[in-house]
Amino acid sequence: MISRPASSRYPIVIAVVTFLVLLAVAGIRSASSVLLVPLENAMGWSVAAISVAVAINVALYGAVGPFAAAFMERFGVRRMILIALGLMAVSTTASTFVMTPLQLALTWGVGVGLGIGVVSMVLGAIISTRWFAKGRGLVYGALTGSAAAGQLIFLPLLAWTAQAVGWRSVGIVCAGVAVLVAIPVALFMRDSPESIGIARFGEDASTVALLSPARHGTNPLRNTFAVLWRASRSRDFWLVSGTFFICGATTNGYIGTHFMAMCGDVGITQVTAAGLVAVIGVFSIIGSTGSGWLSDRIASRYLLFTFYGLRGLSLFILPFAIAGPNSAWVLPAFMVFYGLDWLATGAPNIRALSEALRKEDVPIAFGWVCVAHQLGGGLSTLVAGIIRTGTGSYDSTFQLYGAICIVGAIASLGIGAGRRTRSDAVTERKAPSGQAVPA
Repeated sequence: MISRPASSRYPIVIAVVTFLVLLAVAGIRSASSVLLVPLENAMGWSVAAISVAVAINVALYGAVGPFAAAFMERFGVRRMILIALGLMAVSTTASTFVMTPLQLALTWGVGVGLGIGVVSMVLGAIISTRWFAKGRGLVYGALTGSAAAGQLIFLPLLAWTAQAVGWRSVGIVCAGVAVLVAIPVALFMRDSPESIGIARFGEDASTVALLSPARHGTNPLRNTFAVLWRASRSRDFWLVSGTFFICGATTNGYIGTHFMAMCGDVGITQVTAAGLVAVIGVFSIIGSTGSGWLSDRIASRYLLFTFYGLRGLSLFILPFAIAGPNSAWVLPAFMVFYGLDWLATGAPNIRALSEALRKEDVPIAFGWVCVAHQLGGGLSTLVAGIIRTGTGSYDSTFQLYGAICIVGAIASLGIGAGRRTRSDAVTERKAPSGQAVPA
């Protein structure tokens, strides 16, 4: 028997456990930027060679997303999270023994990339849609903010560990974090409200039938590509994917990976740079949660235009923030602003997909959108590394990525433009023949 929402707050428990998982995964993911300079100094490898492993990591982080969503529907959320955490623990431990760039690419690139890809941005979409009928945007924004919180907590710790103990110790710390967070997942995570006999948060028991159950009998690979086929017929899907490609290129791929190296070029220490990145983490929590709240009230295209446009302008300013005469206060100000904008695009993209696609297709479709996001991040990581190695500086990258953001802002204005909502289409189909349906 399904209980009414007043009798259970277990969806909140699920959200808290998910927050912890995403926070830990974000901390492990952020270790890539900590390792860049220590590996260059200790092993004598070029930034470009190290960036190959990071690029593989970033690309797999997104490429696994849609398949992870389908496998979670087929085999269960808890089981897939535990498998992912186990893979991360093994891979980060193995990374402490690497002696060549190829070994780094196999452990930190392929192994860790696959692990964090399973527990990627689609997990927040799955939990928020499956467990919450009300406040879904706010919950998704808060879960997205866990990525920022992970940077805030772990980056300074990992940077200090690499500096005080050595870069190999970073892998041990990451493995311990993965094992530790697996405990609450094993104890408290559940696959769906139906599996424990409750309704979604904020949902009346009489409406539970409207929620599509997990498709346990569906072939996950076939379902993943079936959703892609249906979504690919929507213009908004391609616009969201293209602009999210730019988002990944200018966050995880560029600033997320190369910012600490940029600081090193002008004499800023790794620990100080990690503290600055932690500022992004603090304000990303505010930005992503606020974006989730706004996405329930303002059209996605206007929010995305604003977020990408302001991000582009800030990247044009970044070189003056790092090395200018007033960098002592301009650089922290940049980090505050970039933090507010860092994760703000997620919630508007979820809303845009929800309006354009079938509700049950949204998590997997968002997984495909995340593929674009992380491919952008992986390509950006590699391009910035090649430019830095070839020219000896990051100077030309600031204008390149700033211009890309402006392109994303303009493209965002096309999302949902001139399109009726799905509810309008349903109303029109139900209207008697010959009768006009009000807009």
